[in-house]
Amino acid sequence: MGKSRNARRGREAAEAVAEQVDGGLAELIPDRDRVRAWTLTIDGAPQSHVDLDDPAYLAFEYQRRLGHVIDLAAPAGRPVHAVHLGGGAFTLARYVAATRPRSTQQVVERDAALVQLVRRALPLDHNARIRVRSADAREGLAKVPDGWADLVVADVFSGARTPAHLTSTEFLDEVRRALKPGGVYAANLTDGPPLAHLRRQVATAAARFAELALVADPAVLRGRRFGNAVLAASDRPLPVTELTRRAASDPHPARVEHGRTLTDLTGGAAPVTDASAVDSPAPPPSAFR
Repeated sequence: MGKSRNARRGREAAEAVAEQVDGGLAELIPDRDRVRAWTLTIDGAPQSHVDLDDPAYLAFEYQRRLGHVIDLAAPAGRPVHAVHLGGGAFTLARYVAATRPRSTQQVVERDAALVQLVRRALPLDHNARIRVRSADAREGLAKVPDGWADLVVADVFSGARTPAHLTSTEFLDEVRRALKPGGVYAANLTDGPPLAHLRRQVATAAARFAELALVADPAVLRGRRFGNAVLAASDRPLPVTELTRRAASDPHPARVEHGRTLTDLTGGAAPVTDASAVDSPAPPPSAFR
Protein backbone atom coordinates (compact mmCIF):
# COMPACT_ATOMS: atom_id res chain seq x y z
CA MET A 1 0.00 0.00 0.00
CA GLY A 2 2.80 2.42 0.95
CA LYS A 3 4.60 1.73 -2.31
CA SER A 4 1.40 2.43 -4.28
CA ARG A 5 0.88 5.75 -2.50
CA ASN A 6 4.51 6.71 -3.14
CA ALA A 7 4.11 5.83 -6.81
CA ARG A 8 1.04 8.04 -7.08
CA ARG A 9 2.84 10.89 -5.33
CA GLY A 10 5.77 10.46 -7.73
CA ARG A 11 3.50 10.75 -10.74
CA GLU A 12 1.72 13.77 -9.27
CA ALA A 13 5.00 15.52 -8.44
CA ALA A 14 6.57 14.98 -11.85
CA GLU A 15 6.22 17.95 -14.16
CA ALA A 16 6.88 18.31 -17.85
CA VAL A 17 10.21 19.79 -18.88
CA ALA A 18 10.36 22.04 -21.94
CA GLU A 19 13.50 23.50 -23.50
CA GLN A 20 14.44 24.90 -26.85
CA VAL A 21 17.01 22.67 -28.57
CA ASP A 22 18.62 22.84 -31.98
CA GLY A 23 15.79 20.85 -33.58
CA GLY A 24 12.88 22.77 -32.04
CA LEU A 25 10.97 22.71 -28.76
CA ALA A 26 11.84 19.59 -26.77
CA GLU A 27 9.41 18.44 -24.11
CA LEU A 28 9.82 15.64 -21.60
CA ILE A 29 6.32 14.56 -20.57
CA PRO A 30 5.89 12.31 -17.52
CA ASP A 31 4.15 8.98 -18.05
CA ARG A 32 1.01 8.80 -15.93
CA ASP A 33 1.33 5.04 -15.49
CA ARG A 34 5.06 4.67 -14.82
CA VAL A 35 6.76 6.56 -12.01
CA ARG A 36 10.09 7.39 -13.66
CA ALA A 37 9.09 7.19 -17.30
CA TRP A 38 9.02 10.03 -19.81
CA THR A 39 8.09 10.70 -23.41
CA LEU A 40 10.31 13.01 -25.45
CA THR A 41 8.64 15.12 -28.11
CA ILE A 42 10.18 17.64 -30.52
CA ASP A 43 7.76 20.29 -31.74
CA GLY A 44 4.95 17.99 -30.67
CA ALA A 45 6.19 14.93 -32.57
CA PRO A 46 6.86 11.92 -30.29
CA GLN A 47 10.51 10.88 -30.47
CA SER A 48 11.29 8.51 -27.59
CA HIS A 49 9.91 6.96 -24.45
CA VAL A 50 12.20 6.04 -21.55
CA ASP A 51 11.50 4.24 -18.29
CA LEU A 52 14.49 4.86 -16.05
CA ASP A 53 13.40 2.04 -13.71
CA ASP A 54 12.90 -0.43 -16.55
CA PRO A 55 15.04 0.47 -19.60
CA ALA A 56 14.12 -2.85 -21.23
CA TYR A 57 10.53 -1.58 -21.56
CA LEU A 58 9.84 -0.24 -25.06
CA ALA A 59 6.58 1.70 -25.32
CA PHE A 60 6.56 2.75 -28.97
CA GLU A 61 5.56 0.17 -31.60
CA TYR A 62 8.50 0.87 -33.88
CA GLN A 63 10.97 0.72 -31.00
CA ARG A 64 9.63 -2.68 -29.96
CA ARG A 65 10.18 -3.86 -33.53
CA LEU A 66 13.71 -2.51 -33.51
CA GLY A 67 14.09 -4.25 -30.16
CA HIS A 68 13.19 -7.56 -31.78
CA VAL A 69 15.91 -7.06 -34.39
CA ILE A 70 18.39 -6.18 -31.63
CA ASP A 71 17.40 -9.26 -29.63
CA LEU A 72 17.94 -11.52 -32.63
CA ALA A 73 21.17 -9.93 -33.87
CA ALA A 74 23.23 -12.16 -31.54
CA PRO A 75 22.60 -14.90 -28.97
CA ALA A 76 20.56 -13.68 -26.01
CA GLY A 77 22.57 -11.72 -23.46
CA ARG A 78 25.79 -11.66 -25.48
CA PRO A 79 27.52 -8.24 -25.37
CA VAL A 80 27.71 -6.44 -28.71
CA HIS A 81 29.35 -3.42 -30.27
CA ALA A 82 26.48 -1.16 -31.34
CA VAL A 83 26.25 2.17 -33.15
CA HIS A 84 23.08 4.24 -32.82
CA LEU A 85 22.59 6.94 -35.43
CA GLY A 86 20.13 9.34 -33.88
CA GLY A 87 20.00 9.51 -30.11
CA GLY A 88 16.69 10.98 -28.99
CA ALA A 89 16.44 9.98 -25.34
CA PHE A 90 18.94 7.10 -25.89
CA THR A 91 16.08 4.60 -25.54
CA LEU A 92 17.58 1.84 -27.66
CA ALA A 93 21.09 2.29 -26.27
CA ARG A 94 19.61 1.91 -22.77
CA TYR A 95 17.73 -1.17 -24.00
CA VAL A 96 20.92 -2.79 -25.31
CA ALA A 97 22.73 -1.98 -22.05
CA ALA A 98 19.91 -3.61 -20.05
CA THR A 99 19.45 -6.71 -22.19
CA ARG A 100 23.08 -7.19 -23.22
CA PRO A 101 25.23 -6.10 -20.26
CA ARG A 102 28.84 -5.14 -20.98
CA SER A 103 27.97 -4.08 -24.51
CA THR A 104 30.03 -1.20 -25.90
CA GLN A 105 27.96 1.44 -27.68
CA GLN A 106 28.32 4.67 -29.57
CA VAL A 107 25.43 7.11 -29.98
CA VAL A 108 25.64 9.81 -32.63
CA GLU A 109 23.16 12.67 -32.14
CA ARG A 110 23.52 15.93 -34.04
CA ASP A 111 21.47 18.04 -31.61
CA ALA A 112 23.98 18.95 -28.90
CA ALA A 113 21.40 20.87 -26.85
CA LEU A 114 19.11 17.83 -26.85
CA VAL A 115 21.99 15.62 -25.70
CA GLN A 116 22.62 17.97 -22.79
CA LEU A 117 18.93 18.02 -21.83
CA VAL A 118 18.61 14.24 -21.89
CA ARG A 119 21.85 13.70 -19.99
CA ARG A 120 20.66 16.08 -17.28
CA ALA A 121 17.00 15.07 -16.99
CA LEU A 122 17.28 11.37 -17.89
CA PRO A 123 20.82 10.40 -16.88
CA LEU A 124 22.40 7.27 -18.27
CA ASP A 125 23.41 4.45 -15.96
CA HIS A 126 27.00 5.23 -15.03
CA ASN A 127 27.88 1.55 -15.50
CA ALA A 128 26.64 1.49 -19.10
CA ARG A 129 29.38 1.58 -21.71
CA ILE A 130 27.69 4.24 -23.84
CA ARG A 131 29.62 7.02 -25.54
CA VAL A 132 27.56 9.90 -26.94
CA ARG A 133 28.94 12.05 -29.73
CA SER A 134 27.28 15.26 -30.93
CA ALA A 135 27.74 15.09 -34.68
CA ASP A 136 25.92 14.54 -37.95
CA ALA A 137 25.00 10.85 -38.26
CA ARG A 138 27.00 10.23 -41.42
CA GLU A 139 30.01 12.15 -40.17
CA GLY A 140 29.90 10.26 -36.87
CA LEU A 141 29.56 6.94 -38.67
CA ALA A 142 32.67 7.74 -40.71
CA LYS A 143 34.66 7.80 -37.45
CA VAL A 144 33.66 4.26 -36.47
CA PRO A 145 36.57 1.86 -37.16
CA ASP A 146 36.24 -0.59 -40.03
CA GLY A 147 34.45 -3.79 -39.01
CA TRP A 148 33.82 -2.60 -35.43
CA ALA A 149 30.04 -2.92 -35.09
CA ASP A 150 27.85 -5.97 -34.63
CA LEU A 151 24.85 -3.70 -35.01
CA VAL A 152 24.11 -0.33 -36.58
CA VAL A 153 20.72 1.22 -35.80
CA ALA A 154 19.52 4.25 -37.79
CA ASP A 155 16.67 6.27 -36.30
CA VAL A 156 17.40 9.78 -37.50
CA PHE A 157 14.81 12.48 -38.01
CA SER A 158 15.01 16.22 -38.49
CA GLY A 159 11.64 17.90 -38.36
CA ALA A 160 10.01 14.42 -38.50
CA ARG A 161 11.85 13.63 -41.76
CA THR A 162 14.95 11.51 -42.38
CA PRO A 163 17.63 13.69 -44.03
CA ALA A 164 18.39 12.85 -47.66
CA HIS A 165 22.07 12.03 -47.11
CA LEU A 166 21.04 9.11 -44.85
CA THR A 167 18.95 7.40 -47.54
CA SER A 168 21.52 6.56 -50.22
CA THR A 169 23.72 3.68 -51.34
CA GLU A 170 26.76 5.76 -50.42
CA PHE A 171 25.44 6.02 -46.86
CA LEU A 172 24.92 2.25 -46.77
CA ASP A 173 28.47 1.77 -48.02
CA GLU A 174 29.58 3.51 -44.81
CA VAL A 175 27.26 1.29 -42.77
CA ARG A 176 28.75 -1.83 -44.38
CA ARG A 177 32.28 -0.58 -43.76
CA ALA A 178 31.55 -0.13 -40.05
CA LEU A 179 29.82 -3.52 -39.65
CA LYS A 180 31.59 -6.75 -38.85
CA PRO A 181 31.03 -9.59 -41.34
CA GLY A 182 27.53 -10.87 -40.60
CA GLY A 183 26.63 -7.70 -38.70
CA VAL A 184 23.08 -6.35 -38.75
CA TYR A 185 21.76 -2.99 -39.92
CA ALA A 186 18.35 -1.83 -38.66
CA ALA A 187 16.59 1.34 -39.74
CA ASN A 188 13.39 3.10 -38.76
CA LEU A 189 11.67 4.29 -41.94
CA THR A 190 8.49 6.30 -42.32
CA ASP A 191 6.20 6.65 -45.29
CA GLY A 192 2.59 6.75 -46.43
CA PRO A 193 0.62 6.26 -49.62
CA PRO A 194 1.84 5.56 -52.29
CA LEU A 195 4.95 4.23 -50.43
CA ALA A 196 7.39 5.64 -53.00
CA HIS A 197 10.02 6.41 -50.35
CA LEU A 198 9.71 3.01 -48.68
CA ARG A 199 10.00 1.19 -52.02
CA ARG A 200 13.14 3.13 -52.88
CA GLN A 201 14.68 2.48 -49.47
CA VAL A 202 14.14 -1.26 -49.77
CA ALA A 203 15.66 -1.20 -53.26
CA THR A 204 18.62 0.79 -51.94
CA ALA A 205 19.26 -1.70 -49.14
CA ALA A 206 18.90 -4.62 -51.56
CA ALA A 207 21.68 -3.10 -53.66
CA ARG A 208 24.07 -3.37 -50.71
CA PHE A 209 22.89 -6.30 -48.54
CA ALA A 210 22.15 -9.90 -49.43
CA GLU A 211 19.39 -10.42 -46.86
CA LEU A 212 16.51 -8.10 -45.98
CA ALA A 213 13.36 -8.14 -43.87
CA LEU A 214 10.76 -5.41 -43.37
CA VAL A 215 8.51 -5.20 -40.29
CA ALA A 216 5.44 -2.96 -40.34
CA ASP A 217 1.75 -2.66 -39.60
CA PRO A 218 -0.21 -4.34 -42.42
CA ALA A 219 -2.12 -1.10 -43.02
CA VAL A 220 1.16 0.72 -43.67
CA LEU A 221 2.39 -2.01 -46.02
CA ARG A 222 -0.88 -1.81 -47.95
CA GLY A 223 -0.46 1.94 -48.35
CA ARG A 224 -3.55 2.77 -46.33
CA ARG A 225 -1.90 5.10 -43.83
CA PHE A 226 1.31 6.85 -42.89
CA GLY A 227 3.49 5.00 -40.40
CA ASN A 228 6.77 3.35 -39.46
CA ALA A 229 8.50 0.39 -41.04
CA VAL A 230 11.59 -1.27 -39.59
CA LEU A 231 14.12 -2.52 -42.12
CA ALA A 232 16.66 -5.18 -41.13
CA ALA A 233 19.58 -6.03 -43.40
CA SER A 234 22.63 -8.27 -43.27
CA ASP A 235 24.95 -10.38 -45.37
CA ARG A 236 23.92 -13.48 -43.43
CA PRO A 237 20.45 -15.06 -43.26
CA LEU A 238 18.14 -13.19 -40.91
CA PRO A 239 16.05 -15.08 -38.31
CA VAL A 240 12.85 -14.34 -40.21
CA THR A 241 10.74 -17.06 -38.59
CA GLU A 242 11.42 -15.84 -35.05
CA LEU A 243 11.16 -12.19 -36.08
CA THR A 244 7.76 -12.94 -37.63
CA ARG A 245 6.58 -14.69 -34.45
CA ARG A 246 7.65 -11.82 -32.22
CA ALA A 247 6.17 -9.15 -34.47
CA ALA A 248 2.85 -11.00 -34.65
CA SER A 249 2.77 -11.34 -30.84
CA ASP A 250 3.11 -7.61 -30.13
CA PRO A 251 0.19 -5.62 -28.68
CA HIS A 252 -0.04 -4.03 -32.14
CA PRO A 253 0.80 -6.97 -34.43
CA ALA A 254 3.05 -6.38 -37.41
CA ARG A 255 3.77 -8.30 -40.58
CA VAL A 256 7.23 -9.30 -41.79
CA GLU A 257 8.00 -9.19 -45.51
CA HIS A 258 11.11 -10.85 -46.95
CA GLY A 259 12.33 -12.68 -50.01
CA ARG A 260 10.20 -12.49 -53.16
CA THR A 261 7.32 -10.62 -51.54
CA LEU A 262 9.69 -7.89 -50.36
CA THR A 263 11.27 -7.69 -53.81
CA ASP A 264 7.80 -7.32 -55.29
CA LEU A 265 7.06 -4.51 -52.84
CA THR A 266 9.76 -2.35 -54.46
CA GLY A 267 7.79 -2.33 -57.71
CA GLY A 268 10.99 -1.99 -59.70
CA ALA A 269 12.13 1.14 -57.82
CA ALA A 270 15.72 2.18 -58.42
CA PRO A 271 18.27 2.47 -55.59
CA VAL A 272 18.81 5.97 -54.21
CA THR A 273 22.20 7.66 -54.68
CA ASP A 274 23.56 10.83 -53.11
CA ALA A 275 22.76 12.60 -56.39
CA SER A 276 19.09 11.57 -56.33
CA ALA A 277 18.42 11.49 -52.58
CA VAL A 278 15.64 13.52 -50.99
CA ASP A 279 14.34 13.77 -47.44
CA SER A 280 11.71 11.25 -46.40
CA PRO A 281 8.14 12.55 -46.75
CA ALA A 282 6.67 14.73 -44.02
CA PRO A 283 3.98 13.04 -41.92
CA PRO A 284 0.43 14.33 -42.35
CA PRO A 285 -0.96 16.57 -39.57
CA SER A 286 -3.07 13.66 -38.32
CA ALA A 287 -0.05 11.37 -37.73
CA PHE A 288 0.52 12.42 -34.11
CA ARG A 289 -3.07 12.87 -32.96
